[in-house]
Amino acid sequence: MARYKHPARKQRLAKHGRQTCWAPFWTVPKIYGKGRKVHPGRHTAVKRNWRRQKIKRV
Repeated sequence: MARYKHPARKQRLAKHGRQTCWAPFWTVPKIYGKGRKVHPGRHTAVKRNWRRQKIKRV
């Protein structure tokens, strides 16, 4: 990838980067109740890593 990234491409890459983050910690008690301990990564819809999967047509 080029050193200089066009702003539109950079925005798309940033969006994909945000999608792979864990959900906020407060979603766990909101969904399951106070006593249940679940990892917030289970609430993330898109699980992508920059090493494993590439983004198509960025």
